[in-house]
Amino acid sequence: MKQRLNRLARLSLAAVVLAFVWQSSHASQKPSGVAAVRKSESKSKSKSKSKYVPVAEYDPRRDAAADIERAVAEAKRAKKNVLLEVGGKWCVWCRIMDAYFEANPDVLKLREDNYVTLKINFSPENENKEVIAKYGEVAGYPHIFVLDSKGKLIQSQGTGELEAGRSYDKEKFVGFLKKWSPTK
Repeated sequence: MKQRLNRLARLSLAAVVLAFVWQSSHASQKPSGVAAVRKSESKSKSKSKSKYVPVAEYDPRRDAAADIERAVAEAKRAKKNVLLEVGGKWCVWCRIMDAYFEANPDVLKLREDNYVTLKINFSPENENKEVIAKYGEVAGYPHIFVLDSKGKLIQSQGTGELEAGRSYDKEKFVGFLKKWSPTK
C-alpha cells in the first residue's frame, strides 16, 4: 500500500510539473491539440448554428445531469456518440489522459470526430452519485461511459485496461474509440 501511495505521489508530481512546463512553453504559441481541434470545431459548428459548449474540465459546481442532456442533444444533431469521462482535478490518471490526447493529435481527432466528450466531476465537493449510478459502477478513475445519440449506455470502460506504463496504449485506445464510434 505504501509503495502504491508513493507511486501515486510521484505520478501526481510528475503530471503537475509536465502540465506547468507544457503550459509555460506553449503560452504564446498558436492553439494545438485539444484547443486547436475545439477551435476548428467551433468554426464548423458556427456554420451549423450549434449552441453547444463542451464541458472540458471537471467542475464540482456543474449540473452533470443537465450537461449530459445537452451533450446527448448535440450528439444527436452531430450524429456522434457521447463520451462521459468521470474523474476530477485530483485524479492523476485523468490529467495523464488529458496529456495523452494533447500528445496524440490523431487519437484526439478520432475522438472529436466521433464523440461529444463531457467531463463529469467526482470529488468530495460533488460526487454526482445519482447521475453516475444511472450508468453503473465505477471501480476507478478516470472511468468512461459511452452513450449513443439517444443517451443509452452502450459501454462502461475502466481506463486501467487502456494503460501502458505511465500513459495509455495507443493501439488499445484507438481500438476502443473505433469500436464504440457511431455507425455512419
